[in-house]
Amino acid sequence: MVVDFRMGERLALRKKHPCGGFQWEVTRLGADIGIRCVTCSRQLMMARSTLEKRMKARLSAEKAT
Repeated sequence: MVVDFRMGERLALRKKHPCGGFQWEVTRLGADIGIRCVTCSRQLMMARSTLEKRMKARLSAEKAT
């Protein structure tokens, strides 16, 4: 099943980032998904299938204007 990601959506992954943060924001969509750590602003590109496996929960989505 394909998970529908949206720009600005916040996710929690199964493992914490080394900086201690657990919230990630979706910054890019496509076959690869771009995510940014909310705590330290580190950006990662991850295959959609890998992100679907590592995702623990959807936290919220920021309101787009």
